[in-house]
Amino acid sequence: MTQEIVDAVKVLEQEKGISADTLMDALADALLSAYRKTPGAARYARVDLDHETGDFRVFELILPEELEEKLLEEAKAEQESEIDPETGEMREPEEPELDPEILAPYESQIESRDVTPEDFGRIAAQTAKQVIFQRIREAEREMVFEEYKDRVGELVTGLIQQSDKRYTLVQLRERVEALLPKSEQVYAERYDHGMRVKAVITDVSDSMKGPGIVVSRRSPELIKGLFEVEVPEIADRHVEIVGVAREPGYRSKIAVISNTDGIDPVGACVGPRGSRVRMVVSELRGEKIDIIPYNEEPARFVAKALSPARVREVLVDDEEMQATVIVPDDQLSLAIGRDGQNARLAARLTGWRVDIKSETEFAQEEHQHEFEGEEEVDGRCMAVLSSGRRCPNESIEGSTFCGLPQHQALSRFETNHVAVLDGLGEGEVTLLADPDADDAEVQAVVTGAEEGFEEPVPEVPEEGPSAEEEAEGEEPSEGEDSTGEETEAVVSQDTDDEGDGKAGEEPGETTGEMPEEEVEVDEEATEGAAEEEVVVAEDAEGDVVAEDAEGDVVVEDAEGDVVAEDAEGDVVVEDGGSPEE
Repeated sequence: MTQEIVDAVKVLEQEKGISADTLMDALADALLSAYRKTPGAARYARVDLDHETGDFRVFELILPEELEEKLLEEAKAEQESEIDPETGEMREPEEPELDPEILAPYESQIESRDVTPEDFGRIAAQTAKQVIFQRIREAEREMVFEEYKDRVGELVTGLIQQSDKRYTLVQLRERVEALLPKSEQVYAERYDHGMRVKAVITDVSDSMKGPGIVVSRRSPELIKGLFEVEVPEIADRHVEIVGVAREPGYRSKIAVISNTDGIDPVGACVGPRGSRVRMVVSELRGEKIDIIPYNEEPARFVAKALSPARVREVLVDDEEMQATVIVPDDQLSLAIGRDGQNARLAARLTGWRVDIKSETEFAQEEHQHEFEGEEEVDGRCMAVLSSGRRCPNESIEGSTFCGLPQHQALSRFETNHVAVLDGLGEGEVTLLADPDADDAEVQAVVTGAEEGFEEPVPEVPEEGPSAEEEAEGEEPSEGEDSTGEETEAVVSQDTDDEGDGKAGEEPGETTGEMPEEEVEVDEEATEGAAEEEVVVAEDAEGDVVAEDAEGDVVVEDAEGDVVAEDAEGDVVVEDGGSPEE
């Protein structure tokens, strides 16, 4: 019997991966529980089990009265009163039991007697069986907890086992399941039974029911893990992902940097023909990813983070961690993104507060801003460039201008516009920039520079003309009257594919002869409509078609022949020869 126990323990050790000593200790506890279920069992007992042979003996422990009372009092003091959940009354604690671990230090004072039973009854054997199974489950849970407690943030792959409105169960391996709560799921993603999914471990906790492993599909660490799997340079630490900003299911931005010369971090993440990033996008179910090269200069980093929008200029405030980004007017909506998504992700990625303005808006604010006096001190140089903008450089300490001599020289003038220095030489500019220069010489140079200087008035940019206004400003091919006045025209593209050079001619119509007087009337009508709108079209053959105010259609083909259709529907042809009908 004992050899069978040893063989069974070895089999369990191989199947469950639990050490033989742990199983033997569980068996000893099971035998002790079984002995306590036998009739006439001693109050205090212990089981000695030989791990090599499987032999066991049960010993009764005989305690002195003084020692027993002392240990019972200590055990009672450690017990806490409990409240009965049904009645709400205080419940008296039960009589404490003295476990063999408590009695072990007093082994010298305790007598023992061998009371090993010849056979265990049915109830005792069933109790032993339950205790063994319970200890094996506890050992398995402990092993799983030890395996996963240090894997927080690691990418794992599992199979969907169960999914409902509250959570989804993901099987990581046999008898190990993880919880994917609703808060960690991506909106609009479906988790069907048996589907393979990748997620990142966010929490591992130990509990009575086993270790609780929580995984996430929304964590930014998921992006890092997926790129580490697909990009060998990241796995080998040649390329590093220094930042991730993500709106799960919609768009993500990652900042990458190369730790090895000669390796392009963006190209390594994209892969040949975009193969690497395509695999990541596929796992994220179509989520867009922007790969940004990291830069230590905040202005350049912020500009790159707003990709794919083009940035014209970035003004940074280091103290407030704020960046003002100026973009072309046609790039404003792209820089902000849908519902501010692009700007939001750029701010998260860089850690800076990003304020995006169009060139028109920024120029209007600069025009309305008062540069004179001490009304505004924002740390920027107060010099106004010839383009009408302020200098983007920071002012030096104790001055409102940057370190450029030309801008330091402006402190001698009442204006901040650099145009006042146009007539001065390099030596005179250096004299004005020197704070220790002679006042008389400085005053003479300032007086000479201010004579005849008129500060230019900056032009406030207006909104660009619409497409119709631009078209109306174009010069038509026909439609000028005898006095040379231009008429407004709306340009359109003739899609006539017949190539006969007679736009507006109905099918079946023929070119007919017409008196010369009627031709002259049509020309006069065309000339009289010089101040009215004339519609000009050009067909596929390059012929020019015009419709005058009377509704007559005039066509001039590539050879210079004029074809006219009057109000009555007659077609007139005028060329070098005689008209034909």
